[in-house]
Amino acid sequence: MSLAQFHEVSLPVPLALAASGGPERKVQIVQLANGREVRNAVWAGSRRSWDIGTAASRLETLQALIAFFEARGGRLHGFRFRDFLDDRSGSPGADVSPVDQFLGTGDGTQTRFHVVKHYDGWARRIWKPVAGTVRAAVDGDEVAFSANHVEGTIDFLVPPPDGASVTAGFRFDCPVRFDADRLDINLEGFGAGRAIRVPLIEILE
Repeated sequence: MSLAQFHEVSLPVPLALAASGGPERKVQIVQLANGREVRNAVWAGSRRSWDIGTAASRLETLQALIAFFEARGGRLHGFRFRDFLDDRSGSPGADVSPVDQFLGTGDGTQTRFHVVKHYDGWARRIWKPVAGTVRAAVDGDEVAFSANHVEGTIDFLVPPPDGASVTAGFRFDCPVRFDADRLDINLEGFGAGRAIRVPLIEILE
C-alpha cells in the first residue's frame, strides 16, 4: 500500500454510519454446450465498496463531506473507513479478546505476524487495526508486543516458541478512497440537502 498516497485519518463517523455496501467477488462463468457451467474465480479474494451519499442530509454534514473530499484530493489519497457491520475480530458488539483470530504458528525465531481475520476458512489481511484495541496471545496467554497500526503487523518482544498458536483480537478500519472525481449535491431548502452518490472503494495491496 502506497503510504505516500494514504492519509491516516478517518471518515467522520456520521458519514460512515449510514453507508450502504459490502464485499464483492469477481467470478467468471462459462456456459457449456451441454447446459452445464464452469465457474472460475477472477479475484483471489473480495473487494469492498460503499456509498455514503444517504448519510449527508444536513448542511453541516454536507460541509464536512466537502471538506473531507477536498482534503483527500478526490480519488488521489486514501483514508480510513469504519465499516460498522464488520469492524472487529470477534462477533458484532463483542469485546475484543486476544484469542479471537489465529495469526499463525510460532517457530522459535519469527517475531512479526500479519493481522488477519478469518471468514469460514478465507483469511482477510487487515491493514488498518485501530490503535489501542489490539491484544495478542501465545497459546492462549496474553503477552507483550508492539503493533504497527499503519501496516497491520504485530511484533512480539520474545519469539513465540516452536509450535505455539499465535492469536490476536482487534478493531479495524478499511483502507478506502473516493471512487468519483466530483460530488453531486442538491440543496433542498435552508439548512438541508443531499448528496446524490458518494462511492467509496477498498484499496487493495
